[in-house]
Amino acid sequence: MTEAVSTRPVIRIRDHAERVDDDLVVEEPVEIRLDGTPLAVVMRTPGNDAELALGFSITEGIVSGPDEVASVRDLGEGRWDVRLAEGVSVDPSQFQRNFYATSSCGVCGKASIDAIRVAGSVPPDGPEVTPDVLLGLPRRLIEEQPAFRSTGGIHAAAAFEPDGNLIAVREDVGRHNAVDKLVGHIASTRWPISELGLLVSGRVSFEIVQKAAVAGLSLVCGVSAASSLAVDLGEEFGMTVIGFLRDTGFTVYTGEDRVPGLGLPLT
Repeated sequence: MTEAVSTRPVIRIRDHAERVDDDLVVEEPVEIRLDGTPLAVVMRTPGNDAELALGFSITEGIVSGPDEVASVRDLGEGRWDVRLAEGVSVDPSQFQRNFYATSSCGVCGKASIDAIRVAGSVPPDGPEVTPDVLLGLPRRLIEEQPAFRSTGGIHAAAAFEPDGNLIAVREDVGRHNAVDKLVGHIASTRWPISELGLLVSGRVSFEIVQKAAVAGLSLVCGVSAASSLAVDLGEEFGMTVIGFLRDTGFTVYTGEDRVPGLGLPLT
């Protein structure tokens, strides 16, 4: 059993009642620090914590890229310290959360919604992806979600190329944490990442679009609905936001120009 999954005794009711051991996704707190100063306590699924801390630093606009980070150190007992590169100066008080962030809310504890709109976060043009490629993504994603197959209770985020090839997948109890882990993983080997698209296993919320924008990702897809604020932000930043992505179809909320071949009549 991996650190992402834990087993508990339960009573399962289907055709009959039975006592069985059930797999549950693990949810535990992790503290992220910046040069020793605590920034946030995030509820996450253990694993890939260094990637989470690096990705969090990028998608929250604390640093502009991995080149501004010297190292991510494990302090033990669920604490990670992001050490800035020489010559990089950041005021931690600008980014400290007022409360801890729950696994379901990526922006809980922010002083105001204005603090979330990171200045200068308009992403580049990004990739174009055909409808056929999009329709094949959900199946590829589920094949790369071992913890979901075991528990049914964990989110995933994937980065994909225009041909549908999945570059990497990360799972976490929080969908925004999965995005941070993904960005942190990719940023450790390549930057920028603007030629990639982002796929999430749940709804496309405001914090998902915001994190994508800050990371330079202009194409965001989700297997469930997008929120109104996510769509508004996507339109404001010139992004493509796609929801209800299944093998039978999808909904384009904004940025249809990045999805050639839709076959829409001229207006």
